[in-house]
Order: sequence, then C-alpha cells, then structure tokens
Amino acid sequence: MSSGRLDVAAENLLRELAPRVLGAVIRRFGDFGAAEDAVQEALIAAALQWPRDGMPDNPRGWLIQVAARRMTDRLRSEQARRLREAFAAMPIATEETQAAGSDQDDTLILLFTCCHPALTPSSAIALTLRAVGGLTTAEIANAFLVPEATMAQRISRAKQTIKASGVPFGMPTDPERARRQSAVLHVLYLIFNEGYASSIGASLQRTELSQEAIRLTRAVHDLLPGDGEIAGLLALMLLTDARRPARTGGDGELIPLTDQDRTLWDAGLIAEGVALVSAALRGGSIGVYQLQAAIAAVHDEAARAEETDWPQILALYEVLRGLAENPMVELNHAIAVAMVHGPQVGLARLASLDVPGKLVGHYRLAAVRAHLLEKAGDHAAAIAHYRAAADRTASLPERNYLTTRAARLAVGDATPAGEPGGPTPGRSA
Repeated sequence: MSSGRLDVAAENLLRELAPRVLGAVIRRFGDFGAAEDAVQEALIAAALQWPRDGMPDNPRGWLIQVAARRMTDRLRSEQARRLREAFAAMPIATEETQAAGSDQDDTLILLFTCCHPALTPSSAIALTLRAVGGLTTAEIANAFLVPEATMAQRISRAKQTIKASGVPFGMPTDPERARRQSAVLHVLYLIFNEGYASSIGASLQRTELSQEAIRLTRAVHDLLPGDGEIAGLLALMLLTDARRPARTGGDGELIPLTDQDRTLWDAGLIAEGVALVSAALRGGSIGVYQLQAAIAAVHDEAARAEETDWPQILALYEVLRGLAENPMVELNHAIAVAMVHGPQVGLARLASLDVPGKLVGHYRLAAVRAHLLEKAGDHAAAIAHYRAAADRTASLPERNYLTTRAARLAVGDATPAGEPGGPTPGRSA
C-alpha cells in the first residue's frame, strides 16, 4: 500500500465496514446525522493514512476510534461547558477495547433503526439505502425514479425525524420489529438489486452490495427463522446471485441469460435457494418474495435456456400480479406472456405500462419492447427501441449491450433474440 492510494481490497473493506462503524457510533452518541458525518470523515482519514502508515490490526476499531474523536470534538465545540466536560470524560474506544467487543455488529440494529415507524415507507427505505447500503443519493433517486435533489431532501428529513423522535438506538421490541419488517425486507431487496445490476456507472455488478444484502438477510432469517417471506427473500437472492459468475465476459460486458454458460452457475447456492423456497411455500401463506424466488428457481433448474418452463413461470407471475401492484412485475409478466403466447401478445401487454406513473420513458420498457419487436421480425422498430433504451440507461455495460444489439441487428448479424431481460429482480420503490 505504498503507492499512496488504497488497493481494491482495502476499498472493499471500507465499504463493508462503513455501516457497522456507523451503527456503533450511533449507539454511543445517538445523533444519526452527526454520526454519519463523523464516519465519513473517518473513512476519508483511512483513505489518506492507510496507504502511508499501513492498515491497522483492527480496521473497524480504528474507524470507530477516529469517528468517536470527531464526534467528541463536535460536542466540545457545540455544547455547554457541563456537557462538554461530560462527553470529554467518556473513554474513547481503543483498538484493544474495540477488539474485546468485536463480536458486536450493529448493522442489523442500524437497519431496523432506519426503518423507524415515524418515517414514511419511502423515506425509511431511502435512508437505509444510504446508511446501510452505502448507495449514493443519485443511485437511490434512480431506484425511486425521482430527481436527485428530491431524494437528498427526503434523506435529510428522515435523519432529522429519527433524531427528534428520541428513540434510543437498539433492536426494537418484537411488536415494533414486526411493524418495520416490510420496509426492512424491501430495503434489503433494493440493496441486492443495486449490487446485482448496478444502475449507474461502468460496472455491471457491485458485488460488495449484493453480498452485504445477503449477509443481512441471513441475519434477519436467523432472527426469525419461521417467517416464510424472509426465507423467500433470502432464497431469491441466492438463486439470483448463483448466476453472477456467468453474467459478464472477460471485459466486463453483459452476457444475457440465454447466452450464459450455465456450468458456471453456483450449484451450491441454487440448491440452498431451492430448499429455502420449497420449505417456505409449504408453510402456508404465500408472499411476493416467495413467488419471485420460485420463478428464479424455475430458471435456475433449466439445464439449457430452451428448456425453461415458461408456462410455469407465467402461472407464477399471474399469482404474483394479484399480490403486488408493481409496474416491474407487470413488465416481467409481459415477458412471460410473450414467451408462452408469442411476441405480439406480449407487445400488446406493454401498452398499459407506457403511461405516467408506470414505466413511460424507462429504459427497461424500451429494452423489452425492442426484444419483442426483434422476435416479431420488425427489425427497424427494434433498432429504434434498442437505441432509445441505450440512451436512457445510466449503466455503461447495459448501454453497450443495447447499442451493440442495435448495431448487429442493423447489419443482419444479430443472433436470435432470447427471452428479454431475464429473471433479474426488478427495481421498484
């Protein structure tokens, strides 16, 4: 690390540690907004000092120590003499004392804290994506399909609401936890989505996000092992993440589901995911995550793309539509309809989504329409929609794939279109 900048392993470690450090600082000082600022300062200090001085033996303890000092300095400058002295007398966590409590992981508590009952569901989700997921405001705004400035204001208000509530930082009671559970699961779903198919930037995947989402969902599942929807969400993540090794080529380019080398899929994750969702579906009530996991399992269990049981997938989407009024579910349902009944029938289904309040102007709608037009033989229209989709996405790998698809189709060099989009969980908010 003598080059003056962090290596990739250290950068990934900082991203992994950030929510855990934030949870520890909030636990101690109670001020969400100030704690987040202090942790950001600690992360910057690490980025500057670790390449020069070497990584500390206890990176998490080092970050907590630096953030705690920043908080103490702020309290000393902002509060009256009595409070200054009281906080100054509090012992700062040393690497040794932090190591003694290193088994304490506050990330799960932070997750439930961000899903505070005083917040609207959308604000709770946005705040958690920022604090726990580490997403930028622009990435969160993209997930919610709102302007970045609007999202920045929403997150700021959420922090102030939590601060004003006076609720102590800690795991909520069982009744309170039940009230927050839906928002918690939806946040984990969105964090995983952003990691599996990054909405912005040069990389198709942000593995650290998807892995953290899986880790946290496992923790929630351990907390409530009998909950079918938690098991369904974990199964969905595992079944989807199992395909990750085959999703990109040597240069990071996107490889669609139909063209993936399925021998690269993680058989262990698939087996675990299938077992989880099978047990959950036998448990009685069926929820949206269980159904999405069941759909992912059908895809994963097909040895070849052409062996995919699309009638079964369509039947599952019919049930899912009855439980979730979501334009992404409708879009995926249209794909399944096209694969069973033909592209023209699928195209007719898309018309209901091309309206304000649904997916009008969204790149995913244009991309699916392009795929179905290609399958229907209308190459000129397909090229136009591929290009429109490429113009609308902020993901460079997706843009390159869509642009290449249009170019190859224009010269008659495109391979036959497979199923459009594939079973990646849809972004929704």
